[in-house]
Formats: sequence, structure tokens, C-alpha cells
Amino acid sequence: MKRILVACGNGIATSTVVASKVKEYLASQGVDAETTQTKLMEVPGKVEGYDLLVTTGQFEGQTGDVPVVKGMPILTGIGADQTMKEILNHLK
Repeated sequence: MKRILVACGNGIATSTVVASKVKEYLASQGVDAETTQTKLMEVPGKVEGYDLLVTTGQFEGQTGDVPVVKGMPILTGIGADQTMKEILNHLK
């Protein structure tokens, strides 16, 4: 099971939408994934132990060895396919 941390400004609205779409996409690709939502400012203290961080806002903090994918295209739909493929590649 892959663990994905999804972060937005308040850890509620946009991260919920992105987490749902990412989980659905990964399931369609045969990847079992668990998503957790959080606030961007809480990422440095929570990201350890996750396989991937997906953000919907500006994030310049530390993530250790956890790769980061900018998830805004998933919300806007512009470049969403490419972003989903990038997420999948990080998890394989």
C-alpha cells in the first residue's frame, strides 16, 4: 500500500478533491493507495513515512526524501493527465 500526503491551504477543500481523484486514478492503474489530507504548513512535521506529497499550493518546506508533485493541474484539468502519470511514476 502506497501512502500519499495531499496538502492544501486549509487541509480541507482542494486537498479532498485532489486526494479523491488521485486515489481513483491509481486504483484504475492497479495501485493500492491511501491518501491523507493536511494543511501545507503542517507538511514538514507529517511527511515522514509517506511515499509521495501532492500539493495544491505554494510549498517550499522540507520533505526529506519524499518526492513532491504539484497537484493544481488535477483541480484545473489543464495538464491533469500528465500530473497523474507523474504521480504514478513516483509510486512504481
